[in-house]
Amino acid sequence: MSRKPQPPAPPGEKDQREQLSLLVPLKPAAPLAPPAPEPALAPPLPAPAPPPAPRIYSVTELLRAARATLESRFVDVRVEGEISGLKRSGPGHIYFCLKDEEGQLDCVLFAREASRLKFELKEGMAVRCRGRLTLYEARGKFQMTLVEIEPTGAGALALAFEQLKQRLGAAGLFDAGRKRPRPFLPRRLGVVTSPQGAVVRDIIRIAHRRFPLPIVVSPTPVQGEGAALAIASALRRIEAMAEVDVVIVARGGGSLEDLWAFNEEPVARAIFACRVPVISAVGHETDFTIADFVADLRAPTPSAAAELAVPVLDDLRLEVANLQRRASRAATELLRAARHGLERARNRVADPRRLLDERRQRLDDAVERGRRALARKAAAARAELRTAETRLYRAHPHRRVLEQRSALLAMRHRLEAAIRPALSKRRHAIEAAAGKLEALSPTKVLERGFSLTQRADGHIVTRAADLTPGEKVHVRLREGAFDATVDGSTRQTPTKGRP
Repeated sequence: MSRKPQPPAPPGEKDQREQLSLLVPLKPAAPLAPPAPEPALAPPLPAPAPPPAPRIYSVTELLRAARATLESRFVDVRVEGEISGLKRSGPGHIYFCLKDEEGQLDCVLFAREASRLKFELKEGMAVRCRGRLTLYEARGKFQMTLVEIEPTGAGALALAFEQLKQRLGAAGLFDAGRKRPRPFLPRRLGVVTSPQGAVVRDIIRIAHRRFPLPIVVSPTPVQGEGAALAIASALRRIEAMAEVDVVIVARGGGSLEDLWAFNEEPVARAIFACRVPVISAVGHETDFTIADFVADLRAPTPSAAAELAVPVLDDLRLEVANLQRRASRAATELLRAARHGLERARNRVADPRRLLDERRQRLDDAVERGRRALARKAAAARAELRTAETRLYRAHPHRRVLEQRSALLAMRHRLEAAIRPALSKRRHAIEAAAGKLEALSPTKVLERGFSLTQRADGHIVTRAADLTPGEKVHVRLREGAFDATVDGSTRQTPTKGRP
């Protein structure tokens, strides 16, 4: 007879049994033995054994058992949620809660995994995490240790691209005012790219086909771990070289992951600090990187970058020829205009050539007259010189000196004889004038006992009526002088013949 099937257990009871099985493994039930035939007379039953004592766990034992069960069961778990309570520790570990509408889960991302993140975690960001469940025994805390994390919706690289673009744009690395024009004809072209790819061969081939100028290649890996630092170092090496006027940073096409080295901050900072213009040629025409925004010029492809950096020699020759033709035509037109102006001026005034011929003839006549006059004066001077030479030859110099010395002595005696009476006459006249002056000198009058009175303004007092009582006067005697004050004045009776 078949056994009636048991109804399935409710879902809650089934989950409860599974959770219990995590802590205490359930022993499988023993198979049912066939029923033994009942004896006619049953022997007396033994006394029942006492129940075993329940096991008592320590806190550490229980937490370790729970941790081992969690880590063995939930080794690789993926979960989605929203970041809340984001914190970063000093060593670089990241702690946050991953929550949804009804619950939350503590998560930790250690520094070695956090350093590999391409984007920045922010509060409220929706993410998808992968890791394992564990139990932090020191606090009895249930948490999830993460090994990967990526944003939901936009990819991690796309989010990192936007975050870095916003940060560098706010720092001024994308400003159009700082972008420099490329040189018209560079002396030397610098290329920063991988030496093994087809990109460097295309750039060299196209550049030499257009204009055979020197090209310097700074080799660097363009993808993979550490490629960004290598690209920045290669760019700094090549900008330090003399005569490098423009640099092409190039790479072939690829996925966003392949081009990611050109989306990192070291490359952007190196391009921004480069002393010469930089042309970015990364990927295809539809690919955009951070290097494209920082560079002075973006080229859709590496081949197009070579065409932008190097002009075509034949085009330059054609342009020079056109400029020469235009210059020749312009010079011809200017000469024709000047000739027409000269003709119009010639019609307004006399023929300048006739005026010049007349002036030349007058100049020739003046030159001829001057030459003849100069010849006559030279001949007369020569004749006079010959006469003087003859006289000088006939007259001995020593004798002439003696004669002149005698004549000089005679003239000196005559001069002294003529001057002596005049000096005597002048001396007598001066002595007579000095005697008269001495007789009229006021000091002589003072020597006879008289005095000289002056007012404060320096005028000499000649009448007592001119003074007023209290007025100060200066009195000068034969020897010395003194100041006095007028007490009163006495009118003098005028003498005969005077008023």
